[in-house]
Amino acid sequence: MTASKFRIQYNTEWGERLILATRFKKFPMTWNEGNVWTVSVRPKDLLQDGGVYTYLVERDGITVRCEWDDHRFKEASGRTITDAWIDAPEGNPFNRRHSAAVFDRPGFRGAGTVIPVFSLRSENDFGIGEFRDLRPLVDWAASTGQTVLQLLPVNDTTRRGGWEDSYPYSPISSFALHPLYIHLQDLGIRETAAFKQKQAELNALPELDYPAVFAAKTALLHGAWLRRGRKDMAGGAYRKFAADNAFWLDEYADFCARRDGCEPDYFRWVQYHLDRQFSEEVAYARAKGVFFKGDLPIGVSADSADAFFHPALFNLDSCAGAPPDFFSADGQNWGFPTYNWEEMARDDYAWWKRRLLKMAEYFDAFRIDHILGFFRIWEIPKAESSGKMGHFNPSLPYSREELKALDLDGIDGLFLPDPRHRGGRVPRISPQTEGLSPIRKSRFDALYTDFFYHRHEAFWKRNAERKLPELLRVTGMLSCGEDLGMIPSCVPEVMGKERILSLEMPMMEKGRPWPYLSVCTTSSHDMDTLRMQKDGDRSPGECRRIIRDVLGSSSMLSILPLQDWLSLDGVHRRPDEKAERINQPADPHHHWRYRLHVNVEDLASWTELSTEISALLRESCRKAGE
Repeated sequence: MTASKFRIQYNTEWGERLILATRFKKFPMTWNEGNVWTVSVRPKDLLQDGGVYTYLVERDGITVRCEWDDHRFKEASGRTITDAWIDAPEGNPFNRRHSAAVFDRPGFRGAGTVIPVFSLRSENDFGIGEFRDLRPLVDWAASTGQTVLQLLPVNDTTRRGGWEDSYPYSPISSFALHPLYIHLQDLGIRETAAFKQKQAELNALPELDYPAVFAAKTALLHGAWLRRGRKDMAGGAYRKFAADNAFWLDEYADFCARRDGCEPDYFRWVQYHLDRQFSEEVAYARAKGVFFKGDLPIGVSADSADAFFHPALFNLDSCAGAPPDFFSADGQNWGFPTYNWEEMARDDYAWWKRRLLKMAEYFDAFRIDHILGFFRIWEIPKAESSGKMGHFNPSLPYSREELKALDLDGIDGLFLPDPRHRGGRVPRISPQTEGLSPIRKSRFDALYTDFFYHRHEAFWKRNAERKLPELLRVTGMLSCGEDLGMIPSCVPEVMGKERILSLEMPMMEKGRPWPYLSVCTTSSHDMDTLRMQKDGDRSPGECRRIIRDVLGSSSMLSILPLQDWLSLDGVHRRPDEKAERINQPADPHHHWRYRLHVNVEDLASWTELSTEISALLRESCRKAGE
């Protein structure tokens, strides 16, 4: 098939060049007289990537501008295609169009609710929240004028079915959905007396009993597979799903089959039904004007299908974590391998792009967990457990010659080797400076301050600029970053340039007004709920005043935990506010077991609460449709 010639007129600045880009490939263009840029591309290179392409402006290998929308290619062998640059609509704060058009409405301010899927409770689930439980939540959100429902990660975390599997930020696949979120009755599983008895037993528990739910649901799933699996797999819908998702599904199924000693097709079949059920709820929500916001974990487990089949993409000799701070004197060791970004860059981050494209099938917005990880990560050697033994990756270490010049080389307790730079040394985050002479201590203190607070700003900024624009351009999801804590100044700078919404909350002020491009909230899954944030329970009136202030901010989105919305209702709120917390991040063995104390179907009948939320959203100009 003869190549097609693409041409576009665009006035670049010195040092810039134009690129024609599909999601996974780039084609550098040639400048011609009159500022016309051209390139010849084979139609099959476009069609195999969905026929979607765009133009980018690059400087020194970094994307500095992109188009508002994509172009659509129709087979045109041997023809010349003349395009015009697609600019963002006047007054729009974003540089890329979003899949949910409401986010691009000038001056839009919306509201929403965040809750983990596993925490939902309904009459028909089986001891744990399921994708089908989202429908009554969507109805309630739409009735009150909310626009967004935010979920915690929904990826499979299955290992042995124990409590360690309850941690939603430790996926064994960056693509597969969690089998426990499946609705059994949709698989033809009959509600026998035994089924109802077990269902009632599990749903009567005030909290999620993860091991018991896993054992019961897995047994029923296997039974359904034996009865109908082969028949489902013979259908066209299943074959299309398997073909469209083969790039991750085959690896995942093989990984699980090795783990459990059973056939891979079973796991493909389960994922087919999970995708079908979740996709139906997504379509229902979008039709109601409600959009799901997902959560992108910063880590992927070392014992995951991703790491097993693609070990070169990960630094399996190290773990990600956090340095010591006010909340943890020893720092944190999350146990995840860090990413080998240099290897990922070889194919323009194809693994990441596939991950985000899969996510975009269900979500129109997403939270980037620990966005700082795209700038740098705190990396701990696998042989160490304490965060005190970590170092920045990437970093700019000191050479032995530099340390010798300061008379600091060879002193125990001051430096650690940088495993990514042979011979390089980095200061310990918790150095042992006792016994140093005053001049040596003064020199080390100056070096320490420079290393941890100044030396890396431009370096980390460029590191993020290489990745984030490349990843964000492939989907229409609204991007939001979790940027709490001690954040280098380069982080808000890059987030602002890429139009990534920041996270704001009263408990963790950043010393500046909340910007429009932000998500504001009252608490998070890692914190005390609104009622717990003082000694003794907060009254509905106290909660109302805080929520009104948060809603009245200039932030584009205000997304509150469901527990905090329920705090407005003195009748239906949970009796024990201390039971509302979802996670204790200081406890690495925390059991993720929080469930709502009421059925989600009941929300629609609480007219006083719904009326109050509607009034608060109307008052703050956040109510959808008004």
